[in-house]
Amino acid sequence: MKFSANLGFLWADRPLPEAIRAAKAAGFDAVECHWPYAVPAADVKSALDETGLKMIGLNTSRGDAAAGENGLSALQGREIDARAAIDQALECARAIGAGGVHVMAGKASGAEAHDAFLANLRYACDAAAPLGMIILIEPLNRNDAPGYFLGNTDQAKQIIEAAGRDNLKLMFDCYHVGRTEGDITTRLAALKDIVGHIQFASVPDRGAPDHGEIDYKYIFSAIDKLGWPQPLGAEYKPGGDTDTTLGWMKR
Repeated sequence: MKFSANLGFLWADRPLPEAIRAAKAAGFDAVECHWPYAVPAADVKSALDETGLKMIGLNTSRGDAAAGENGLSALQGREIDARAAIDQALECARAIGAGGVHVMAGKASGAEAHDAFLANLRYACDAAAPLGMIILIEPLNRNDAPGYFLGNTDQAKQIIEAAGRDNLKLMFDCYHVGRTEGDITTRLAALKDIVGHIQFASVPDRGAPDHGEIDYKYIFSAIDKLGWPQPLGAEYKPGGDTDTTLGWMKR
């Protein structure tokens, strides 16, 4: 199997270009990140070119994180801000050669939020298509992200179908699904055709996948049997030095 290091959590104590090099040295096949906007795109691209690693994707801005915002695209009346965040993410992804952008919904609920999210996702997909990129949406569990608009895979599937865009895909995070829905391998098999990326972490502490309620040896085997060809995203909190947590990958 192939693995991608999520540099929002792994080697987060290092500048992004150095974290990319650390991921290469540790044996990862790709990288992904959260919000790389404070780092010059040329520096990120240089590290990617040097290591030969592909940047799978990045997130749109959360908005005013200090005020508790966690995305903008489902916020009714914030279309200008949401689309500016989408434009920013797509430009950064283009500059560094990333394959996709995760459009963050934000804290919202109800029909107006649903309609705002759909409209902004269609905007994002139409802008991403000429660049050869996919747009991703990710349900977040209510424990980590209370009030987040997108809360489960059934809701995500309905939104993807309603949007009517071939390049809109589901980010299937085994950690979030494990905390919200359970039955991870059955859900993944049922949704495989709309999945654009798979991530993982232990449940419930979001640590390395070598402990907790989920048997990742079984999960990885099931994913392998599905014929999944892309690197799986290690999006876990190492709780200290990242390199000391990588025994799971070496095994």
